[in-house]
Amino acid sequence: MHFFGISTTLLLQAGAGLAAVVVALYILRLRRRPASVPFAKLWQRVLRDKESSALFSQLRRLLSLLLQLLLLGLLLLALADPRPSAPAAGARHLVVLVDASASMKATDVGPQGAAAAGPAGAVASGPRSRLELAREKVRELGRSLSGADAMLVAQMDAALTPLSSMTSEPAEIEQAARRLAAVDVRAALAPALRFALDALRALSRPEIVVVSDGALGEPSDAAGPVDLGDVPLSFVPVGKGGRNVAVTGFAVRRYPLDKSRYEVMLEATNAGDEPEDVELELYGDGELSDIVALRLGPHESRSRFYPNLSGASRTLEARIALRGGGRDVLPADDRAFALLPERRRARVQLVTAGNTYLEAALLLDEYLEVVTVPPGRYPAAGAFDVTIFDSVGPALAPHSGHVLYLNPSGEHLPFKLGPEIKSARGRNVGFDELDAHSPLLRHVSLGDVNVARAHVLEGTKEDRAVGRSERGALLLQGRRQGTRFVALGFDIRESDLPLRIAWPLLLLNVISDFIEEDIGYVSSLRTGDVWHVPAPGQAQTGRLRLPDGSEQVVPIKDGRAVFLGRHAGFYTLLVREGAEERTSMFAANMSDPVESAVKPATELRVGARQAGELAGFAVGARRRWWIYLIGAALLITALEWLGYHRRVTV
Repeated sequence: MHFFGISTTLLLQAGAGLAAVVVALYILRLRRRPASVPFAKLWQRVLRDKESSALFSQLRRLLSLLLQLLLLGLLLLALADPRPSAPAAGARHLVVLVDASASMKATDVGPQGAAAAGPAGAVASGPRSRLELAREKVRELGRSLSGADAMLVAQMDAALTPLSSMTSEPAEIEQAARRLAAVDVRAALAPALRFALDALRALSRPEIVVVSDGALGEPSDAAGPVDLGDVPLSFVPVGKGGRNVAVTGFAVRRYPLDKSRYEVMLEATNAGDEPEDVELELYGDGELSDIVALRLGPHESRSRFYPNLSGASRTLEARIALRGGGRDVLPADDRAFALLPERRRARVQLVTAGNTYLEAALLLDEYLEVVTVPPGRYPAAGAFDVTIFDSVGPALAPHSGHVLYLNPSGEHLPFKLGPEIKSARGRNVGFDELDAHSPLLRHVSLGDVNVARAHVLEGTKEDRAVGRSERGALLLQGRRQGTRFVALGFDIRESDLPLRIAWPLLLLNVISDFIEEDIGYVSSLRTGDVWHVPAPGQAQTGRLRLPDGSEQVVPIKDGRAVFLGRHAGFYTLLVREGAEERTSMFAANMSDPVESAVKPATELRVGARQAGELAGFAVGARRRWWIYLIGAALLITALEWLGYHRRVTV
């Protein structure tokens, strides 16, 4: 037995104190009513009644006192809300998984119902979303729990978020329903089912209920297909479908050699069963820069390329809408966002005895301010974003920024120089293995570069070998005490690399990566993924401002802020470094054709099993003993009233 209202200690203290008050009031309550009598013998009885005025002699009528004490005890127990310690045998336990993916934002389930009536009785006539209908389903399910049944409500999107405990409390279920919120991601069914199985383990009559529009994908993950065993699975479908067009692809990049110009790739999709006429708009820094009319066939996707654009300096946005005033049931995929890399001059310190190929390549970027110093006069005055050491490796001076080592040498290198390797007849030194996902190799091909001689670079396990020969790393990337470095293990003049377009692109990619412009080339991240966003400074945490204006603290690891993205839009990362707070922006999009296909599914299958309809629920007697205690107290009150008027207890 557990008390959910007040504690046992408080219950005993209150009971003892109030019982003492009741006894005292009972003892003092008796007051004789004066009566005129015509017979003298009656005075003898009056004189004998004087004995009843003694303090404890009045307790002879114990029935009234016992009724009062019993009434007090019942009221106190009702206030304590007693419940059984263990669930009743045969109690039903449910885990309700509510789909909160982007498609649940579709407004295709009709106008608001009576539940949305205002104080004047007017009913809202606007469309409501699938998630609002899902909330109603959860509330109805909570109200229909009978006996000792209990349920747990969880939100299912890219991650699984429990919103309640295993409970039958209507207030907790109502609060969980209110906390449901759709996000711009695809729902992950397999992790949600595994969570439900774990939560239901060893409970009586377990059942999993999925409330969704059915766009859930395959119920499998890295651990394999989900096996539900003997646990029943029910499906509550929501949604009707309708017209929907979407921006399913949006990317932008600046031209490497002219950062004032950029190009845009955009994809528009008609997710409906009928052809649609749409208007596609492109905005730069909030200003309309292009508008085009398109006709899309049923389930057709069409790409549009915008080359050689200019005018926008930071943000781009694409919007799509039905022509003629038609209603799109899913506004969440009608907009897409992208971010151009910030154009700013980077200060580069070039420490070299003279290298024409290196100096010429740095002239290609007008946003580089290059200061050249001979090795003997390093460091130059001022602070720099990047320092390039050409065939030298002195001790790193303060304010040198991140470092690029070309043909490194010396005793102050952040890595070790391995053995020298040379090209021989029939065996050339070059890159036999490349990390194609590295931003250093964006638009760069190094597979056929020939090198006369080089040194193998030996880093730590945290360093990243971007390019390797069969003998070891030739292009190494790493970080030491917050300072990033890239090392190329040979002199470019002893290779054919300067004769290729890959050379200036590799150099500019390294500098762009150092000054954290690589996020501009990944112009928008995808929601539903764990993001690793470049973070300025060496802080361990930062504040992330979401598209809706709210802020959240995020951890920073190895110079990257880690965050599971769930909303599309523009984000701002704020990192405090000393007294200064540095900011950076990035964009995120949903861009998911599966979520844009708003036609709901009518069935749900997990492996070979098809989910059944939800059944067996009806409002029943709950195990709420306080209700019965209040009823008993009312009954005793009625008996006391009857006994008083019948002169039984007085």
